[in-house]
Amino acid sequence: MHRVVSTAILGFTAVTSFTDIAIADEGGVSFWLPGQFDSLAAAPQTPGWQLSILNYYAATNAGGDVAAARQITIGRLSPTINISLQAQQRASSDVVSFDSSYVFSPPVLGGQFAIGMTGVVGRDITAISGTLTAAVGSLAFTRQGTIDEGRTGFGDLYPQASLRWSSGVNNWMNYVTGDIPVGEYSPTNLANIGIGHGAVDGGIGYTYFDERTGRELSVVTGLTYNMINPSTGYRNGDDWHVDWSASQLLTKDVRAGAVGYYYQQVTADSGCAPVLCPFESRVAGIGPQFGFTVPGASVDASVNFKAYWEFDAQARASGWNAWVTLSLSPSSSPPTSVPPPIITKTVR
Repeated sequence: MHRVVSTAILGFTAVTSFTDIAIADEGGVSFWLPGQFDSLAAAPQTPGWQLSILNYYAATNAGGDVAAARQITIGRLSPTINISLQAQQRASSDVVSFDSSYVFSPPVLGGQFAIGMTGVVGRDITAISGTLTAAVGSLAFTRQGTIDEGRTGFGDLYPQASLRWSSGVNNWMNYVTGDIPVGEYSPTNLANIGIGHGAVDGGIGYTYFDERTGRELSVVTGLTYNMINPSTGYRNGDDWHVDWSASQLLTKDVRAGAVGYYYQQVTADSGCAPVLCPFESRVAGIGPQFGFTVPGASVDASVNFKAYWEFDAQARASGWNAWVTLSLSPSSSPPTSVPPPIITKTVR
C-alpha cells in the first residue's frame, strides 16, 4: 500500500504559514506545521510523478498574552507601554495545498531521490476581543471591543527534496524543505496567508513496516532555521519538531491507527519588542488516522483522514486540526501486458 499522505507535502510544511498558532513566532505564525508526516513516511515510493491535494482546517484559541503580542505586531499597540489584557484570540484556517513531486528511478547515493514543490491557497480568519488597560507613566486608558479580519489568497512556495533507503522492514529518510516568501503578506494585517520571511527545515525519519503482519511505525524529526523578516527586522527563533505514526493494515489497502506530534522552540526570537521577548513555545498533539488506497491500472489513488487534539501548550495558542489528503501516484502493480489502444470518435 502506498503511503497515504505524500511525504513531499512537507513544503506545505509550511502550511503553518496560515495558522495563528504561536506567540513565540512573529505575528503568531511559525513556518513548520506539526503533523505533516504520518504513515510510511520513510518508506520507498513508486518512481514517477506524484500529486497530493490536501485540505487542512484548524481552529485555535489563545489568551491575553497572545492577543497583546498580536496587536503590537500589527501596530495597534505601542511596545513601550504597560499592558493588561483580559481577552481571547480566536483563529481558524481553511487551506488547500497542491504538491507535485517526482521520484527518480536511478539510485542516488544508494537511495531513492525525490524533489517537489508545494503551492497553497487558503483563507485565514483572526479575531481578538476583550478589555485592554494600558498605562504610560501616570496616564492610563481602557479599551473594550473586537478587532477581526478575514483574508483569502495564495501562500508561499515550498520546495522539498528527500532521499530514502530501505532494508527489509527498516526504512530511513533524509529530507530538506524551505519557504520562498511570495505569498500574500503585510506586517499590518491581522490575518496573513504568507509568513513574510524565508526558512529552511531539514531532518531525518525512520519507518518500521512489516508487510507480513501489516504493522507500521514511523518517526520523523527535524529542525527549522528562520530568516529575518525584511519588512520588520524580526527573526523567529529556531524550532525542533517530531511527528509520529503507528498504524495497522486492516486489509491490503485499508489502514487505521494513531498519529501525534511534538513541537518545541529551542531558541528565542530576536528583533521583537521587549514586552514580547523572549518567548519559547511548545505544543503536543495526538489523534486518530484512517486511510485507504484504490489501485488502478496506471494510477493508484490514496485517501487519508486524520485529526489532532492539542495539549501541553506553552506560550502558544492551541486547539484542534483536521487533514484530508488525496494522493495520486503511479500504480504499484502495473499490468503485465499493454492492451491495444481503443480508437474512439470525438464529437465536437
